[in-house]
Amino acid sequence: MLPFTERVVRIIKHIPPGTVMTYGQIARLAGSPRGARQVVRILHSMSEKHQLPWHRVVNSKGEIALKDPEAFHAQYTFLTDEGIIIGLNNRIDLKLYQFIPAEL
Repeated sequence: MLPFTERVVRIIKHIPPGTVMTYGQIARLAGSPRGARQVVRILHSMSEKHQLPWHRVVNSKGEIALKDPEAFHAQYTFLTDEGIIIGLNNRIDLKLYQFIPAEL
Protein backbone atom coordinates (compact mmCIF):
# COMPACT_ATOMS: atom_id res chain seq x y z
CA MET A 1 0.00 0.00 0.00
CA LEU A 2 1.30 3.46 -0.87
CA PRO A 3 2.10 5.85 2.02
CA PHE A 4 -0.73 8.25 1.05
CA THR A 5 -3.22 5.37 0.96
CA GLU A 6 -2.02 4.11 4.35
CA ARG A 7 -2.46 7.58 5.86
CA VAL A 8 -5.95 7.94 4.37
CA VAL A 9 -7.01 4.55 5.75
CA ARG A 10 -5.63 5.43 9.20
CA ILE A 11 -7.38 8.81 9.24
CA ILE A 12 -10.74 7.37 8.22
CA LYS A 13 -10.51 4.59 10.80
CA HIS A 14 -10.12 7.25 13.51
CA ILE A 15 -13.24 9.29 12.69
CA PRO A 16 -15.37 8.92 15.83
CA PRO A 17 -19.03 7.98 15.69
CA GLY A 18 -21.30 11.00 15.48
CA THR A 19 -18.76 13.04 13.49
CA VAL A 20 -17.77 13.46 9.85
CA MET A 21 -14.77 14.54 7.82
CA THR A 22 -14.63 15.81 4.25
CA TYR A 23 -12.78 14.19 1.37
CA GLY A 24 -10.57 17.25 1.02
CA GLN A 25 -9.85 17.45 4.73
CA ILE A 26 -8.70 13.83 4.74
CA ALA A 27 -6.54 14.42 1.65
CA ARG A 28 -4.86 17.45 3.27
CA LEU A 29 -4.17 15.55 6.50
CA ALA A 30 -2.77 12.64 4.50
CA GLY A 31 -0.35 14.97 2.71
CA SER A 32 -2.04 15.67 -0.62
CA PRO A 33 -4.14 18.87 -0.49
CA ARG A 34 -5.51 18.23 -3.97
CA GLY A 35 -6.15 14.51 -3.43
CA ALA A 36 -9.86 14.51 -2.57
CA ARG A 37 -10.73 12.36 -5.59
CA GLN A 38 -8.07 9.88 -4.58
CA VAL A 39 -9.73 9.64 -1.16
CA VAL A 40 -12.98 8.78 -2.97
CA ARG A 41 -11.21 6.00 -4.87
CA ILE A 42 -9.62 4.63 -1.71
CA LEU A 43 -12.98 4.60 0.06
CA HIS A 44 -14.60 2.86 -2.89
CA SER A 45 -11.95 0.17 -3.20
CA MET A 46 -10.89 -0.39 0.42
CA SER A 47 -13.84 0.29 2.73
CA GLU A 48 -14.91 -3.31 3.00
CA LYS A 49 -11.42 -4.80 3.19
CA HIS A 50 -10.31 -2.41 5.95
CA GLN A 51 -13.73 -2.03 7.61
CA LEU A 52 -13.67 1.73 7.16
CA PRO A 53 -16.49 3.88 8.50
CA TRP A 54 -17.07 5.19 4.96
CA HIS A 55 -20.37 6.76 5.92
CA ARG A 56 -18.56 9.39 8.01
CA VAL A 57 -17.00 11.02 4.93
CA VAL A 58 -18.91 13.77 3.13
CA ASN A 59 -18.19 16.48 0.59
CA SER A 60 -16.94 19.97 1.41
CA LYS A 61 -20.51 21.30 1.67
CA GLY A 62 -21.41 18.69 4.26
CA GLU A 63 -23.48 16.73 1.77
CA ILE A 64 -23.70 13.04 1.11
CA ALA A 65 -22.06 12.81 -2.29
CA LEU A 66 -23.32 9.38 -3.29
CA LYS A 67 -25.66 9.41 -6.29
CA ASP A 68 -26.91 5.83 -6.05
CA PRO A 69 -30.22 5.98 -4.11
CA GLU A 70 -29.49 2.83 -2.08
CA ALA A 71 -25.99 3.96 -1.08
CA PHE A 72 -27.29 7.46 -0.31
CA HIS A 73 -30.01 6.05 1.94
CA ALA A 74 -27.54 3.73 3.69
CA GLN A 75 -25.16 6.61 4.45
CA TYR A 76 -28.04 8.83 5.57
CA THR A 77 -29.33 6.09 7.89
CA PHE A 78 -25.90 5.29 9.35
CA LEU A 79 -25.24 8.97 10.09
CA THR A 80 -28.62 9.62 11.68
CA ASP A 81 -28.28 6.43 13.74
CA GLU A 82 -25.09 7.99 15.15
CA GLY A 83 -27.01 11.12 16.17
CA ILE A 84 -26.05 13.37 13.27
CA ILE A 85 -28.88 15.67 12.23
CA ILE A 86 -29.09 16.10 8.49
CA GLY A 87 -30.78 19.37 7.60
CA LEU A 88 -32.22 21.06 4.56
CA ASN A 89 -30.87 19.94 1.21
CA ASN A 90 -29.45 16.90 2.99
CA ARG A 91 -26.62 18.95 4.49
CA ILE A 92 -24.73 18.27 7.68
CA ASP A 93 -23.66 21.26 9.73
CA LEU A 94 -19.90 20.91 9.62
CA LYS A 95 -19.50 23.44 12.44
CA LEU A 96 -21.31 20.97 14.70
CA TYR A 97 -20.25 17.60 13.38
CA GLN A 98 -16.89 17.93 11.62
CA PHE A 99 -14.12 16.00 13.33
CA ILE A 100 -10.88 17.96 13.50
CA PRO A 101 -8.21 15.65 14.90
CA ALA A 102 -5.43 17.06 17.05
CA GLU A 103 -3.06 14.63 15.35
CA LEU A 104 -3.16 11.19 13.77
